Amino acid sequence: MSIKVQEQLGLFHLQSSGMSYLIQIVNGHPVHVYWGAKLTHRERMEDLLIHTPDHAGLDRLPQEYPQYGSGDFRNPAYQVELEDGTRITELQYVSYRTMKGKPSLLGLPAVYTENDTEADTLILELMDRYSGLKVNLLYTIFADRNVIVRSVRMINGGQKQLRLRRALSASVDFAEQREMEITYLAGAWAREGNITRRPLLQGETRIDSKRGMSSHQFNPFAALVASGTTENYGEAYGFSLVYSGSFEATAEVDSFGSTRFSMGVNAFDFAWQLEQGESFQTPEVVMVYSGQGLGEMSRTYHRLYRTRLCRGQYRDAERPILVNNWEATYFNFNADKLVSIAEEGAKLGIELFVLDDGWFGKRDADNSSLGDWYEDRRKLPGGLADVAERINKLGLRFGLWFEPEMISPDSELYRKHPDWCLHVPGRRRTEARWQLVLDYSRKEVRDYIYDSLSAVFVNVPVSYVKWDMNRALTEIGSAALPPERQAETAHRYVLGLYELLERITTAFPHILFESCSSGGGRFDPGMLYYMPQTWTSDNTDAVERLKIQYGTSLVYPVSAIGAHVSAVPNHQVGRMTPLDFRGNVAMSGNFGYELDLTKFTDEEKALVQDQVAAYKQIRGLVQQGDLYRLKSPFEGNESAWMFVSQDKEEALVYYFQVMAIPHAPRRSLRLAGLDPELEYEVRSSDSEMASTFGGDRLMQLGLPLTYKQKDYESGWFRIRAANPETREV
Repeated sequence: MSIKVQEQLGLFHLQSSGMSYLIQIVNGHPVHVYWGAKLTHRERMEDLLIHTPDHAGLDRLPQEYPQYGSGDFRNPAYQVELEDGTRITELQYVSYRTMKGKPSLLGLPAVYTENDTEADTLILELMDRYSGLKVNLLYTIFADRNVIVRSVRMINGGQKQLRLRRALSASVDFAEQREMEITYLAGAWAREGNITRRPLLQGETRIDSKRGMSSHQFNPFAALVASGTTENYGEAYGFSLVYSGSFEATAEVDSFGSTRFSMGVNAFDFAWQLEQGESFQTPEVVMVYSGQGLGEMSRTYHRLYRTRLCRGQYRDAERPILVNNWEATYFNFNADKLVSIAEEGAKLGIELFVLDDGWFGKRDADNSSLGDWYEDRRKLPGGLADVAERINKLGLRFGLWFEPEMISPDSELYRKHPDWCLHVPGRRRTEARWQLVLDYSRKEVRDYIYDSLSAVFVNVPVSYVKWDMNRALTEIGSAALPPERQAETAHRYVLGLYELLERITTAFPHILFESCSSGGGRFDPGMLYYMPQTWTSDNTDAVERLKIQYGTSLVYPVSAIGAHVSAVPNHQVGRMTPLDFRGNVAMSGNFGYELDLTKFTDEEKALVQDQVAAYKQIRGLVQQGDLYRLKSPFEGNESAWMFVSQDKEEALVYYFQVMAIPHAPRRSLRLAGLDPELEYEVRSSDSEMASTFGGDRLMQLGLPLTYKQKDYESGWFRIRAANPETREV
């Protein structure tokens, strides 16, 4: 078992193959002792104990789940309001238990195990004897991954009502004074995933969302890193919240230089009423330790999320190459136009045609019909089934766009059920993109959406769904909840969404679902549990995508990153970039096209055909291999990354130069992740001739680059082991 308990010391040692996490019970409080590189039991555990005089205040204790009001003046992990209006509770340790494997979380997405030997779980049972509040702290440690997963279950074990005002999922106190920095993903619509890094100074650094969704502005992820940590060196502590609603993550440095990091559901505008015997489960935080820089932290997340968060038949399958009609036609299309694009796609080797917005109700613009999920016979006289069958006959699968969480005021559904949207009686209903948000806390609303989508899936051969969400939540109230539970609406919305997604993905397991929220507005682990890939950004400009895809990869696997080639001038920024440059950027994710293939020249079609054929050869490596980031687009004019097979016998390198450099110096690209004992044959996109290099040479001296005096230059290198049998065992 990966959990060692020394009851006489009050010490719990959670240990993976390369990591240790230690908790100690001090004066009845679970205290954080250590998190980092693996400690062996040759160490004297007694030497690690925290010794605190009985009279010492909680403000100096590095706690595991801190409270407010009894001596700790830092941010608490939870707060409960009692029936008499007081807000003082004091959790004390009661007992512990361990179990093999990892328990599922009721109603919430979560990382899972396929075999109980993969992980062990520690449950610390705490209680506030005055109120009867019981709290279970859950810790799951994976045996062969440097991963610990934390969540909290709160139970009202008393005789009176309790009201949760704050219920975070995890809190970690880094007690020792040291220089630390925080890195996270910030941005906005069309520029998601910007890596931000700054020092932690006395005070608070906070990222959050109050939008009812994880948001374009901040991703529910952050990492604390030692000062000087780079891509390949130094310590990194990652925190990733498996949740799709409003969240918060705070790093607080106190006057003694210790850092408290906490994460969970945003306490802003949140409350949850617990009647006697009721419980509340927080979403989980996936915590990753790396002693080899941010790159190894990322690869740990990638492997875990790709294989133990994503589910279903597409989890390990190669994803299809698609063409989406959105930027080709927008709302102006008919059946023949759609089929003509699919015909060109079939000739070029594309595997999936996706019909985007505009096929339902009377949807000629984005100001109507959301909620009316029946086909528009004006545009599609033979219906969806006719279009799908015509496309299937060309050898392409058929996909469809939905925005099931929204309702248009100009819709049959709204005219029939105006109370089905989130709203507050007597208050203005804020429209964004001429639409409102359906109240997914209500079962009848979810049932309607399930029945509407199911009717399509039963009658039309749909193999792919793009599930969109194009606005944040406002007027967050529900007509179905009493006044004292209105502050539960936002979280109940997310729980309702998860319930619907579980139902619909279980009923239609053959459909590949892709999440979207105006691009990356809800790119989070909670959605990946139901949908194994996400449309990364509405911005398809290849130069901008270098940053967006690079930043997103800080925590999310490439198999989750949707990336398409679009037309030029680019519809978001107006930039003109070559087709080969756009293709190389997009082939670094889940590859597809978002343009009108019928307008391509013969030369462009030939290049697309080559791109499609090449991606079919490499997509297994791109989608399932280990990613190594080599040059950051946030730091200069060049970008580079590579994908390496698990056996290190195959690799693929992409290199990008945005602008030409006058009188450029000689350059080489230092690779990573290869076997230093192997010889590798290297072929470039410029030549069929192979050169042979040692793995150590490629990683230490680098791969020589041929400079071209050209803006938007890109290239790739295919690398294969020349003599794998000589590897030392």
